[in-house]
Formats: sequence, structure tokens, C-alpha cells
Amino acid sequence: MQRIHLIGIGGTGISAIALLLLEQGYQVTGSDIADSAYFREVTRRGANTVLGHDPALAAQANVVVRSSAIKDTDPEVQAAQAAGIPVLKRADFLPRLTAGKQTIAVTGSHGKTTTTAIIVSLMDSLAFDPSFILGAEIKDLHTNARAGSGPHFVIEADEYDYMFLGLNPTVSVVTNIEYDHPDCFPTPESYLEAFRQFLLRTQPGGTALLCADDPGVVKLLESFEAQNFSLRTYGTSYGCHYLIASAEWNGAKYAFALSRQLPGEEPRNLGSFILPMPGSHNVNNAAAALAVMDILGIPPARCAEALASFKGSERRMEVVFEQNGIVIINDYGHHPTQIAATLAAVRQRYPQKKLWAIWEPHTYSRTEMFQDSYARSLQEADEVIITCVYAAREADQSFNPARIAERIPGSKARYQPDFDTLTDYVCENLSGEDVIVVLSAGKGPQISTLLQACILNQKKEEQA
Repeated sequence: MQRIHLIGIGGTGISAIALLLLEQGYQVTGSDIADSAYFREVTRRGANTVLGHDPALAAQANVVVRSSAIKDTDPEVQAAQAAGIPVLKRADFLPRLTAGKQTIAVTGSHGKTTTTAIIVSLMDSLAFDPSFILGAEIKDLHTNARAGSGPHFVIEADEYDYMFLGLNPTVSVVTNIEYDHPDCFPTPESYLEAFRQFLLRTQPGGTALLCADDPGVVKLLESFEAQNFSLRTYGTSYGCHYLIASAEWNGAKYAFALSRQLPGEEPRNLGSFILPMPGSHNVNNAAAALAVMDILGIPPARCAEALASFKGSERRMEVVFEQNGIVIINDYGHHPTQIAATLAAVRQRYPQKKLWAIWEPHTYSRTEMFQDSYARSLQEADEVIITCVYAAREADQSFNPARIAERIPGSKARYQPDFDTLTDYVCENLSGEDVIVVLSAGKGPQISTLLQACILNQKKEEQA
């Protein structure tokens, strides 16, 4: 039995790989510098894990896989290399995971997690039992990875570190393209080119599906020619192969229709659907998932019931507290466009509530690069609190996000790096009809937990 060692096993992407390998019967070891729910879950499921570094574990493996954050100087990387053991990045390892399966790969600057989760949920509801990996737990299935018995492998295809170039999908999905990860892609052109290369990895006879509503996708398609695979589009724009129509929000859910018009065919109505999620961007995500079903030969109408009961995924507009008029939502949004879309969707769902945005910036390079866009995107909230930067993989800590708070008009934004002080301020200024959105790809759940404890303690004191 092969032993595979995973460095960074507590991260969303690597932990998903670990869970799938464990289900397939591999011996899995792993390490991470920080504890997390994902770290504890892979340990509970049978991985031999350690917090910190353990070069001996790496040196005893047959293969070592490292997350994108792990550098060449990492002691476990060096121990494995000294022992002659292959050390692979995710892009190098993915072909082994997906071998023998029809791969459905979902990428995009935004929306790929939700779109992947919907595809998996729809396929699971119809007993297709797909294998899957994505960067957040699917609420319906209580996991972010599974080794299924069916012929399909559904994967969230991350562009960071060119991970998605390790895939050869049967169906390639691109939700949108907007410049991100300046620490990896030095220019917008290099970022766009990475997506072009991803699409060109679509298998012969396969299908590439892209959102024609997105300016970045439109720019790519201006000079892109599909080679030996089909090119399909979806969205609300005229001429889409999969056209969204009559999308209406009733205060609790969206109702929309989807039709198909392929070259040489008469238009065909694919059905009417309900999506229990706010945000027009999520209608596009659902339409992409339904189009994938159609491409696979599965009538989308068969998926209507499953879509109507879709519970979402972890840290994607996830309501984690709702009591006495106060709602706390965890969201993974960390790009200006994601933040703007999330806040607009929350405002749509809770139009009468005071809207708080607590944002933990993610990486210094991104925060500095997009500081003006962050200031604009956060204006939708009534109160804004910006915390210290979650550095993640970066060492440079020269940019202070207090500059962004100063650029938000109306004196409604403040910089507060201390979580306890932040929590006290929010609790002292609640109106009793508030929705608090914690936007973070890092320690957001910690902030949410502190807020919940403070609110509950405050309530007890009032009742005493």
C-alpha cells in the first residue's frame, strides 16, 4: 500500500485530497503549522498527522504532495528530496487522482466553489455517485471530498499556482475571469493566458462552457478558437447557448427559466427552476451547473427538486447565527468583486437590517493592488470594520489596510486589528436588527465565534 505524505494537510485543497485518498485505501500522513477543522477531520478519518514539521514522516512516504504555500526550503520538502522521494505540487498529482474518470473541472475568479457544489449535489441526488474535490464542505453532503463509484470526477479547479493545468477535463467550466493573485500572476495578461491554457486542455470531443456575461470571458473569446472540442456559453446575454430568462427574487428564493439553443437546432426550454439563495451571480452559478447536466446527457428538469433544496456550501454566505433579530454570516469573499456581490446579495435577503461588513484582508499583495476597489466594494455596508491582513503565504507585511478604511466615505469605516476590541465595538453598537457579514479567507470563523459569544453573554446580562 502506498503511503502519501501531504504538507499543508489542514488547508482546504490538500485536506480534500487527503480525504479522497483515505477513502481509496491509501496510507496518509500529513503536517500543518496550524490547527483547523479540516486538520481535525482528516485526523479523525485516519490520517497520521502532526502539527509543525516532521521530516521523518516525509522521508518514509512513497510520494509527497505539498500545498502552494509550501516553499522549497521547507524541512519536510528537503527531507523527502534528500531521500529521493518525489515531491509534487497539486498540479502534478491531480492526474493520478482523476485517472480513469470523466473530469468536470470548474474554474473562475469567483463562484467556482458554489458552482462545483451545485454540480456535485445535483449528480448525487440522481445517484451518479461522483468523485469530487472542492474547497469547502457541501452542506447537503457534509464533506468537501469523496471517492465515488461513478464515472465522473467533479473538481474545483484553482488557478493559483497554475493548479488547474494539471487537469484534462471532459467538461471545462469557466465562471468568470478577473485579475487576481498578483503574487502568482504578475500581469492581467498572464492571468488571462493561464485560463486560455486551461481551456486548451479540454479533452478531444469534450466541451468548454463559459459565462458570456463576464467581460473577462468575452475578452478571452475574442481571440480563442476551440480546437477539437465544443465551445458553449451560458448567461443572460443574447446569443448564449444556455440562456437564463425571467429570473425573479421573491424575498427568499430565485425563480428562473433556462433554455438551450445550439447551432443548427431549434430553441428548447430546459425547465423552470428555484434557487434558495440570494444574489444574481448565484443564478448564473446554478445555470452553469444545469448546463453541465445537459452536456452530460442528463435532463436538467430532473435536477429541479435537488436545486430547490440546495443548502449551499461552507463559508459561502453561510448563516452561522440567527437570534433576536441579529444574523451573522460567514463568507469566504476576499476579492473586491466577491465582496461587492456578497454584500449586495445580503442586502437583497435582509433589506431592512443594518448591514455590518467585517473584512479580514487576504495577502498583502492583493490588498495593496486592489485597495481602491476594496474601498468601493465595502461602501454597500452601513458599518465597516477592517482587520489586520491575513498574510497566508506572504512574508511582506509593509501595507497597512488602515489606508482603505480612510478612503471609505461617510466615517463609517474603521481599522481594528484586535479581534477582542472589534468584538466589543460591534456588540456595543448593535441596533437589534443587524446582519453582520464576516468576509475572510482566513480567521473569519474565529471572529464569528467571538461575536456569537459576546452577543449571547450580552443577552444573558440583560435578562439577569
